[in-house]
Amino acid sequence: MTNQLLEFKEILRSRQESEQRKPDKQTRKLLFYLFTSTRGGFTRLRIIMSLLDKPYNTHQLSQELELDYKAVQHHMKVLEKNNMVSKIGEKYGAIFHLSNFLEMNISALDEAIDKLDRKMNHKKVYI
Repeated sequence: MTNQLLEFKEILRSRQESEQRKPDKQTRKLLFYLFTSTRGGFTRLRIIMSLLDKPYNTHQLSQELELDYKAVQHHMKVLEKNNMVSKIGEKYGAIFHLSNFLEMNISALDEAIDKLDRKMNHKKVYI
């Protein structure tokens, strides 16, 4: 997973525009919550990284990521509700792509990846 997180960071860095605005505090909190504070954060990050390349429907994403269709469907609802993805069409054939909001704040996703990496690789030890 760590190698995949590093790969995600490189992809994001290559896509970032030089004049990109700094995300506000609430946006950063939202991204951290969606991608680092919940059990499905890594899966949602994988979905977002797939959507960077091209739009997909839920079935295509489940095949691309080798995940259960219902799991992808759940994550897509969470991402859509939080304005991370936009949907074109209805029901089974609906196509998802990154929202304008996420496109404008993509640099904050880089920070979320760092936080997720630390969380996944540095377990807290309680004595």
